[in-house]
Amino acid sequence: MDLDFVCAYSDRPAAELTRRDVARALLAVPSGVALVALPDLRRALFAAGNPLSVAFWESAKATLSAIEAGNATVGDVQWWLESTGTEPLLLTRSFFVWPEEDERGPVAEEMYRRLVAHLEERVAAGEIDPDALARRDGNARETYEELQERWLGTPLPDGRIPRTVVSDEQDEEMFAAWDEEEAYALAELRRILAELPEPARPSRELRAACAQLREMLAAPGYPGNVLRACAGYEGQPLPEDDEDLWLSVVAGIAGPVSDLPEEDDTLEEFADLEAELSHEDSVLAALCAIHHADWLAVVAALARRGPGVLASPERIARLIAESDDIDVDLDDPEDLEAAEMLFGSVTPLWASLGIVDKSEVLTPLGHWGLPRALERAWSSSD
Repeated sequence: MDLDFVCAYSDRPAAELTRRDVARALLAVPSGVALVALPDLRRALFAAGNPLSVAFWESAKATLSAIEAGNATVGDVQWWLESTGTEPLLLTRSFFVWPEEDERGPVAEEMYRRLVAHLEERVAAGEIDPDALARRDGNARETYEELQERWLGTPLPDGRIPRTVVSDEQDEEMFAAWDEEEAYALAELRRILAELPEPARPSRELRAACAQLREMLAAPGYPGNVLRACAGYEGQPLPEDDEDLWLSVVAGIAGPVSDLPEEDDTLEEFADLEAELSHEDSVLAALCAIHHADWLAVVAALARRGPGVLASPERIARLIAESDDIDVDLDDPEDLEAAEMLFGSVTPLWASLGIVDKSEVLTPLGHWGLPRALERAWSSSD
């Protein structure tokens, strides 16, 4: 490692290198290599008319030595990098987090570079003191954090607010990835179902299940409130057709449409952030945490096996682990327990809808309706 490496890594001539440029280059190689190169690098930058500062070189040596000795934490290294004065904060006071470097979209990359340039201007203007940051000066750190927080929330000349446009881009990427995963799962589900005989529609069982379902949806408390949220039926008239109603509610379990309504939307309600979730909120959280692949594995396995197969949370976890339809490794006992825990919120809802009986065995209604409901859940944007 030498000055040429740092210049190439930073894409800057030696005279324009910043503390951040040098720090990032030092962290890009093994700590032992960086430590050996440090004295020559310091002399080369001095000769190039860009000596940086004694405080920077001392902090670099201390940090690299701690890394080499195995005593430095990720937080220690990040703090040192931020103490260069031009490194965007990993986590701001308002909990804004920049995407990882290899995960930034065009907007995030643009805003990140703009912030670095802004910080370089503030260092040049004397508003940011990197040497004080390296000494862990509290006032210097507070100024540094406040300056970045203010920049993130200040509109650019074109009207864009950095924090907002970066978050919007991340949301768009997340939704696009979700849609892609859902489309793939739907295609696989349809392929699997096309290879299986179509089960008969259990009209009598469906009619009985819907009569009970309408009573549950009209009643307060669990499970009616969760089922209403899953299907998005809060305050809306229910479908008159039994099949439409039943399938929409079962589909909602695989893809909840809404959240539980707030009974008392006050600040006091959210004052205790460490309070445990209600049972209903925990159930909805579990439903939202189940991946497309898990639903596909479970419903495909039950569709193949037919009525009479055990569909308990424990058995469902094993069905996922043994599935050839998905590429998921659940051999770790903790992964099996996690899947079992998540589907522990599903099977009671299934029981209330007649999908499984009291012994958690798949019924003819469940065998007929589960695949249709899952296809419906994933076809909303098809």
